Amino acid sequence: MTKNTAIVWFRNDLRLADHPALTAAAAAHEEIILLYVLDERGPFARRGAAAWWLDGSLRSLRDDIEARGGRLTLRRGPGGDIVREVVDASGARAVYWNRRYDPGGIEEDTRLKADLKADGVDVHSCNGSLLREPWELETTTGGFYKVYTPFWRSLRAAGPARPTPLETPQRLSTPGRPPRSDDLDDWRLTPAKPDWASGFSKVWSPGEANALKRLERFLNNAVGSYPDDRNRPDLEGTSRLSPHIAFGEISPNQIWRATMAHCDRHDRDSGPADKFLSEIAWRDFAYNLLYHYPDIGVAPIKEEFASFPWRDDSDAFAKWSRGRTGIPIVDAGMRQLWHTGWMHNRVRMIVASFLCKNLLVHWGEGERWFWDTLVDADPANNTASWQWVAGSGADAAPYFRIFNPVTQSQKFDPSGDYIREFVPELAKLQSKKIHEPWTASSDELRAAGVALGKNYPLPIVDLGETRKRALAAYEETRAA
Repeated sequence: MTKNTAIVWFRNDLRLADHPALTAAAAAHEEIILLYVLDERGPFARRGAAAWWLDGSLRSLRDDIEARGGRLTLRRGPGGDIVREVVDASGARAVYWNRRYDPGGIEEDTRLKADLKADGVDVHSCNGSLLREPWELETTTGGFYKVYTPFWRSLRAAGPARPTPLETPQRLSTPGRPPRSDDLDDWRLTPAKPDWASGFSKVWSPGEANALKRLERFLNNAVGSYPDDRNRPDLEGTSRLSPHIAFGEISPNQIWRATMAHCDRHDRDSGPADKFLSEIAWRDFAYNLLYHYPDIGVAPIKEEFASFPWRDDSDAFAKWSRGRTGIPIVDAGMRQLWHTGWMHNRVRMIVASFLCKNLLVHWGEGERWFWDTLVDADPANNTASWQWVAGSGADAAPYFRIFNPVTQSQKFDPSGDYIREFVPELAKLQSKKIHEPWTASSDELRAAGVALGKNYPLPIVDLGETRKRALAAYEETRAA
């Protein structure tokens, strides 16, 4: 134990448990500056719905730190520059952080580490975000995995990098003269006029403690039926941990250990748990792709898609983004996103396929809309998933796999309850007609109070014709 002051730089790891950078710093130093920097540069800056979550997460983290005698220092500006300023002002002799894997984050961390070490400041970087880092798992030929199934097999066999939990510091002592800190209220991360996030707090409770409660609730109530129910947006069949994971309020390692312990404790079949963990591991795979394809956010992984004839259709995009396409399952998903900051994963695939293939709008437009409107917006998951649906990713769905939103709706929302919740204009339609109201008779529409083209739009495209158009565009690209 030394008396030298250290800095722990929080990023997407807003928790105290299973936090390798914090644990290492607390073990080696008596005084710790716990720093969070609001860096608003670059494509992965938190904004929109994610900024709302960030506000709640920071308030929770601040309270948890203060309960242990510490203090959260908040600063706004370029991350590396602020860390450098705090080092110079405090005389800290060590800086700890958990690693980032996006190209901008890697570049900044590499440069800052070199500068600090040149000045005699120790720098310690750790894996606090992934089960396995992008360079740890290799194929039999020595390369990285480009297909998810063998990646998952390799990860499942290897297990998480930290099979046992890290010690959570119970006391956090800050310097007698702590560095200047911003007031969180002054950052104005939550919307005011208009308050478009008014419905978020009815659905979400950010923070580490709430993440652990949500995991416990899922394991006790839903993990056993997860393989069947995870595709049903009308059921509470998923964990809804994604925003907690995106902000690092809970780590994948904690989820893995808790899930396996739950199976052991209750002597349950590990099959459903494995399916759940395979979905958690998809995020690791997405970061594997982001690390090895640093341009994944702006360029297709499959080069032939660089010449794909995407359409510039701002009117269609506006109707899609606001849930006014006339396709009920698509509109339900987009409205759920707008009102709650989240969308069921099966529906994400449906609405993304509709945008990219039925509307032929570039996947990047959808990716950017999701980044602004999702509370769980994640640099790797968001881009990799959009490329997967568009057909341009490394392990993408074949382009000719075009989701039919009507049959998807009939299969996964069989009674139409999900549609009724988010598209109340259609609530009184019979279940057989609610998925495609344009097939209902005039009497059925009138009895349900539906006036197509007036209080609910007619479909903005013909699903069959636009499917043919998408396949023709793909064949044109392949032939070029």
